[in-house]
Amino acid sequence: MLNINRALENDRLLRAVIGMGKREFSELLAEFIPIEKRIQYKRNRKRQPGAGRPHTLETAEQKLFYILFYMKCYPTYDLASFVFDVDRSQTKRWVDSLRKKLEKTLGKAQVLPARKINSIKEFLERFPAVKELLIDGTERPVQRPKNKQKQKEKYSGKNKKHAEKNIVAANGGKEILFLSDTSGGHEHDYTMLKKSKLPEHIPKEIKIYLDLGFKGIQKDYPLDIRMPIRKPRTSELTKKQKKYNKKTSRVRVKVEHAIAGVKRFRCITDVCRTKSEETKDQLMWLSCGLWNFHLKVA
Repeated sequence: MLNINRALENDRLLRAVIGMGKREFSELLAEFIPIEKRIQYKRNRKRQPGAGRPHTLETAEQKLFYILFYMKCYPTYDLASFVFDVDRSQTKRWVDSLRKKLEKTLGKAQVLPARKINSIKEFLERFPAVKELLIDGTERPVQRPKNKQKQKEKYSGKNKKHAEKNIVAANGGKEILFLSDTSGGHEHDYTMLKKSKLPEHIPKEIKIYLDLGFKGIQKDYPLDIRMPIRKPRTSELTKKQKKYNKKTSRVRVKVEHAIAGVKRFRCITDVCRTKSEETKDQLMWLSCGLWNFHLKVA
């Protein structure tokens, strides 16, 4: 099996292998251990704990390392089985079970972004300190579907490849507060934002920064929208307009930094190999949660 102690003793190597340093890993492990113990013996067992074939991932530390290694490096099951010296089917079972445990761990740490906001009251209760909201769309590559209708739904004309998309909303500290449901790459960013119903539940006093991909939102929602001014075809922007664009871009770029933080994990940047829509959506959600946890302990 892979010698994880070597990585745990070297901060730079640990970041390369699992996407976080020693201190961050230790704090996440402290949250993970109670979840792991509670779920481990929840089902009725046919054997006593410790009986049967020896388990390769014996400790909570090894299990957390494995799921983070999977998300950061995104190896195939064949490669993971070779690295950890187990059967291919076992690596898949580990990923399936440990994803759920990681989700519970990040939920307990209160770092997972919201998926639905149902009212202005709920928004204020969840994000009482938020004064500005930075919204952007992000996409990640997926395999070309065999079904022709799904090919059309997944194809992103912008990047000329099949993809899936989400709307991300972050605060000025680059923390991801909201993640929309996953949609096909063909869907427009503004259409996804309207479907999420997020704009309906944002208080009017909050400043909202978006790019020109959301043009038209000013007409549909009575909100404090901050969006770059498009250059006219036949003239130049005035100095005042250029100054305004620079000012808004300096704020809005923070959501792009947040998305870049999420894309440290290759399960998001590489072509997603799973066909399960639920799994693809969960990997994106967990990656956002890990980014928020990174900000929390930094």
